[in-house]
Amino acid sequence: MEVKINNSTLSLVEGDITKEETDAIVNAANSRLAGGGGVDGAIHHAGGPSIIEECRKIGGCPTGQAVITTAGNLRAKYVIHTVGPVYQGGTKGEATLLRSTHVESLKLASSKKLKSVAFPAISTGVYGYPVDEAAHIALTTVIDYLKEHADIELVSFVLFGRKTYEIFAEELRKIT
Repeated sequence: MEVKINNSTLSLVEGDITKEETDAIVNAANSRLAGGGGVDGAIHHAGGPSIIEECRKIGGCPTGQAVITTAGNLRAKYVIHTVGPVYQGGTKGEATLLRSTHVESLKLASSKKLKSVAFPAISTGVYGYPVDEAAHIALTTVIDYLKEHADIELVSFVLFGRKTYEIFAEELRKIT
């Protein structure tokens, strides 16, 4: 599913983010940048040891912020590591932090003059964020960013599993 936002394209794809051929993929990292499960583990595994070596040099990343490394053995050129919030019922500023993960990732991409970025469904795995709420925040945040910044040509959400894809697609239909 695709929509145009000014001169940019927002795309939803069901697939494996580690196989994306794009300027940058976004990693749903932990604050230690230590690799982990889910998307984080898959990216570190597919990308090889050079990514974790760069992450160790960086040292960490606060929730809601983002850092960038090369992509090791991945098809992407860079990995943008961002730390999403652990869902605690929605009353601890989680929405603001989730919004920030997307904005800070896009700002990094813009500062590096990257033209394409692929996001996973940040915080919806072990961090427990309800997929529909996360989809709404992620999509509205990216759309708002693309309306103001024409430098990024393609933002993809590469979603693992049909159910997550369908939830994102339904949210995108509601807001466009």
